[in-house]
Amino acid sequence: MTDPTGAGIPHDLTFWGMFWAAHLVVKSVMLGLIAASLWSWAIIINKFMLYGRFESSMDKFEDAFWSGQSLEELYDTLSTRPTTGMGALFVSAMREWKRSFSNASSAVMGLQARIEKVLDVSIARETERLESQLLVLASIASAAPFIGLFGTVWGIMTSFQSIAVSKNTSLAVVAPGIAEALFATAIGLFAAIPALVFYNVLSGRVARSQARMESFADEFSSILSRHMDQHVSTGRAA
Repeated sequence: MTDPTGAGIPHDLTFWGMFWAAHLVVKSVMLGLIAASLWSWAIIINKFMLYGRFESSMDKFEDAFWSGQSLEELYDTLSTRPTTGMGALFVSAMREWKRSFSNASSAVMGLQARIEKVLDVSIARETERLESQLLVLASIASAAPFIGLFGTVWGIMTSFQSIAVSKNTSLAVVAPGIAEALFATAIGLFAAIPALVFYNVLSGRVARSQARMESFADEFSSILSRHMDQHVSTGRAA
């Protein structure tokens, strides 16, 4: 479609041939969509690896937490290394617990509320880390088809201009230009469909991980509440 007379319109309908024959604007759209597709696949692969490690770490933590090991021993083990998921919630809550009991006894007042706040903040922080860059997938899924459609409309306009100049409406002249223009929409869908599918898949995994953390936070808060009641009753008895 680089020849305005229409006589030189190529008939190479391979992907490579249609790309090189397309108008400069359509080429830019195609390259942008290909870059967006590669970016989305990089995010998808990275997220699957991250979520796999995250879920594995939560499984290992649950095994350790319910193994009968004391909370102090588990805290001493986890507080010396980076933690994620339930481990991060546990360390944050235990740090607040130990800080309160290491100070004056008045610091115990309101401890339950502070621990619940720490757990909520930790859940929000972990969830935010899991959700990072998912918005990019959503943006690509929603925008790529329209960007591809823009390239198609531009390509069809250019094709019709060439047809008008050449005054030749035969299928042999029309078909290559239309195919090149529609190729932009095809690339847009190629970028959008995986981004949309995996956005939903990954969002579901984030929701399940968040639900697991919230369930653990409720259980752990109840455990600490019982320990707190025992501590207060022991202090009164003394």
